[in-house]
Amino acid sequence: MSVPETVTEMCRAGVVAVLVYDAQIGILERVLDRDGLIGRIRSVLGAARTAGAPVLYVRHTSVPPERMGVAALRTAMARQEVARPEEIRQEFPPEAAHTQIVPELAPVADEPVFDKLGRSALIGTPVESVLHDWGITTVALVGAVLETGIEATARHAADAGFLPLVVRDACGMRDAYAARRAESSLEYTGMCYRCESADLVATLGSRRRPPGGWANHKPAASLPSRITLRWTSAAHTGDS
Repeated sequence: MSVPETVTEMCRAGVVAVLVYDAQIGILERVLDRDGLIGRIRSVLGAARTAGAPVLYVRHTSVPPERMGVAALRTAMARQEVARPEEIRQEFPPEAAHTQIVPELAPVADEPVFDKLGRSALIGTPVESVLHDWGITTVALVGAVLETGIEATARHAADAGFLPLVVRDACGMRDAYAARRAESSLEYTGMCYRCESADLVATLGSRRRPPGGWANHKPAASLPSRITLRWTSAAHTGDS
């Protein structure tokens, strides 16, 4: 069995997908170099779509505070810098304007969008099952924020048997120092690969999309384009 070591080897036709992480209005407005980041992500998406590589999205959503558990309340209090649970607000209601994907990076055609509550894109979503079903081995990560959710997703993806490829300049950051620490931590573990957007775009650009695309890697007809979590009065879950 050969082990891929380069971007070209990892991104062979039919085995790579691009996962767009939390490219939402209310998240990207907080990152450094927002416009530059969006431009680089757009270049990756354009190359992936032209090559026929699957693209899928995750969005961060949250539940009402009264439906949060202890861990979720504690996390929300720390993030919102409040002293009491009663002061917590629901940060990302699924239908809120700031929860939506920024228009510049909106999904096209049948690209699925999955809602999540936690950091890892693979927890509480069908993402892992969908990627395995498509025959994907390499997951190229773009979006925001590198030092929190993208790091967590890269670690989880490696544990799930994928080759996570962090596209460094297409992953937004809020705190440059924390982002460098996240990158160093991932590098130390040897769990994931890193590249620049230009490298991935060039690699994908060398792939010719066959007539009809990669049919065996298209979402099943029964897969809805968006999976939105619904809550009832009996729901009890967390937000992170």
